[in-house]
Amino acid sequence: MQTSRSIKEQQRIYAERLLVALGEQLAVRGVTHVLVITQNGRPALDVTDSRCRMRRVFVHLPFCWFYWGDQHDERVSFLQMAPAVDRIEQAAHKGWREGEQGDLSVDLNKMLDAYRS
Repeated sequence: MQTSRSIKEQQRIYAERLLVALGEQLAVRGVTHVLVITQNGRPALDVTDSRCRMRRVFVHLPFCWFYWGDQHDERVSFLQMAPAVDRIEQAAHKGWREGEQGDLSVDLNKMLDAYRS
């Protein structure tokens, strides 16, 4: 299990680096943000919209996305940083959608544990 922990740690570090790079580009454009680590250890970027509402931008490594909700228009590929920054800046300028922020994360360990029982 040591290997899986080190892989998870490497993934967390990579996600954090992507968010730092995103944050640097958003700062240049005047978008307010803060890098945070959630209670379950996931890095995220708290981004404030034009109405002073905050949304968390997460990294979804398997699909190469930045995402800030579970709707199809609330994600963008991080493989091309400039268009990703454009999209997140536009979404923040327009204002986040009303309601709770959806999440795309799935804990595969919980699924595996269910099958092991």
